[in-house]
Amino acid sequence: MYKINDNYLKLPGSYLFSTIGKKVNAFATANPDKKIIRLGIGDVTLPLAPAVIDAFHKAVDEMAVKETFMGYAPDLGYEFLRSAIAKNDFEARGVKIDIDEIFVSDGAKSDSGNIGDIFSVDNKIAVCDPVYPVYVDTNAMAGRTGVFDAATERWTNVIYMPCTAETNFAPELPAETPDIIYLCFPNNPTGATINKDELQKWVDYANKVGAVIIYDAAYEAYISEDDVPHTIYECKDAKGCAIEIRSFSKNAGFTGTRLGYTVVPKELKCGDVSLNSLWARRHGTKFNGAPYITQRAGEAVYSPEGKKQTAEQVAYYMNNAKVIKNGLESAGYTVSGGVNAPYIWLKTPNNMTSWQFFDYLLEELNIVGTPGSGFGPSGEGYFRLTAFGTYENTLEAIERIKNA
Repeated sequence: MYKINDNYLKLPGSYLFSTIGKKVNAFATANPDKKIIRLGIGDVTLPLAPAVIDAFHKAVDEMAVKETFMGYAPDLGYEFLRSAIAKNDFEARGVKIDIDEIFVSDGAKSDSGNIGDIFSVDNKIAVCDPVYPVYVDTNAMAGRTGVFDAATERWTNVIYMPCTAETNFAPELPAETPDIIYLCFPNNPTGATINKDELQKWVDYANKVGAVIIYDAAYEAYISEDDVPHTIYECKDAKGCAIEIRSFSKNAGFTGTRLGYTVVPKELKCGDVSLNSLWARRHGTKFNGAPYITQRAGEAVYSPEGKKQTAEQVAYYMNNAKVIKNGLESAGYTVSGGVNAPYIWLKTPNNMTSWQFFDYLLEELNIVGTPGSGFGPSGEGYFRLTAFGTYENTLEAIERIKNA
């Protein structure tokens, strides 16, 4: 008889945002007259930039002509996109990344989960706490996290790095030595960042102990402060210990069209084995490439018009973040984030738990956010709001909170 992967049975409940979706849908069905403002999931609301849409249209037309029709994409992605990425995301910041170190995919979430395929199940991971749930859940599915302890809300074989107000919501080097370290800056969910010197300490540590860093830079376009690095490869010797994952979802609104990429430097080796070669093998075997039309649209993000238009979109969302942050502070909330990231991290009032505050916002103010405890035990007592809503809805939501 066949057997299932029983690691899935160890997962507590459903995926965080699926749980939120079910609760919100149930409330909306029971209260059809209520206007619900959704500031929970990190989904964009602005349409794709005109330069991107133009590229989509042109590529679609090419697919209708025999001479310009495109079938399967190259394993790593089309050279035109990888060259644009290397030039604009790295060379422009003084970092040399070869195009055969760039692997185009259908998004950072997929790569965050799939990257574990090239690592042994015996590796021990370290994660920030609170943390983007995909890092932990996908390692649990692979059998790398031990058993979930409901009492502590922790996995027995995971190193948790608490990110608290006392640490400015940034992790400290762990006392126990990990094999794989997950870092996300600007951080989801807290919006925290670290400067280049602080990130260099992580690179030096990883190289010293023989660990690999999985660096999620999905929100780098939102960085506004000069001393915050946009890529881990700005740090010395990072190519020998770090894999970087990027997304087109938040910087260019590709949440519905799906595009991202992962950088695996050729210098990154486990003994004599190149991780670049392993990921290339995995990528070529399990993935048929992002669509040609989407990759052409991604290329347009780096055009002069695309850069200008997507920067305006980022500014729009960061203005929303400012509205939320200032509004909550004026209402007496303790707030962080919202400066280099489109997320605002707030302390729940009146000793409410994260889910109690979720229910209060939904049922009394008809606002949807994300309970901090859904990101890990250190998130209890905190709450995340996103700046990805419309400006009008953002203003209305904050007015509801201030007038409550």
